[in-house]
Amino acid sequence: MTLNQFLIVYVCCLIPMLICRCAPMMLMKGRDLPENVTAALNLIPPAAFAALVANDLFKPDMFEGGITQGIVPLLAALVVVVVARKTHSLIACAITGVVAYALLLFLLQ
Repeated sequence: MTLNQFLIVYVCCLIPMLICRCAPMMLMKGRDLPENVTAALNLIPPAAFAALVANDLFKPDMFEGGITQGIVPLLAALVVVVVARKTHSLIACAITGVVAYALLLFLLQ
């Protein structure tokens, strides 16, 4: 690919990116969004995190190694949910998840 071709592709990618990402921020500067729009936008981070977690927990081959291999991540996730509801701490959830997963693997093997 020549430098001219690269620059054409680069500019063709850069312009829509700037329009889609920067223009809304510049147009909305100093304005408040309606309350229902703000509430809907606040749901995006938890939904994205839940999708990432669900993708790791539920796999088509999760029970190929036996019932214990498939159930250990689900039980560890259940323990993490309990800790999350009580502490609201990400670090406590991470530590609890790792420890619960390790203990369950050790006990069920």
